[in-house]
Amino acid sequence: MRTRGFTLVEVLAALMLMAIIIPVAMQAVSVASRAGVLGQRKAAAMRVADRLLNEFIITANTQQAGTTGTISEGDTTYPWTFSSENWSEDAMTLLTVRVEFTVQGEIYNVSASTLIDPTASSGAVTTTGSQ
Repeated sequence: MRTRGFTLVEVLAALMLMAIIIPVAMQAVSVASRAGVLGQRKAAAMRVADRLLNEFIITANTQQAGTTGTISEGDTTYPWTFSSENWSEDAMTLLTVRVEFTVQGEIYNVSASTLIDPTASSGAVTTTGSQ
């Protein structure tokens, strides 16, 4: 009687196929994981930038160009820099907060900017973000 089973060639072919597919699949999982972490940190950095920009506007500390600091959110520290410069078009001031963060050893940054009228006591403020 003849028993059915896999031949040595079939087993070797299956092992070779697994040796090709498993590293590619693991690389895909690694890339997806990194993209997820990057998205979460970028969102957190934008929240930090927006919060800082609003604080500078509300406390009227808009002339403190070059101010820097760090904010910790969760287990991540976000170094930030505030800049203030005259707007070239009008008598407005451009405020920008730039926040840095790292993901797997690489440094990324986001920034939030707005224009304010320093002569107005209160008014509408528009915030724009860039990544």
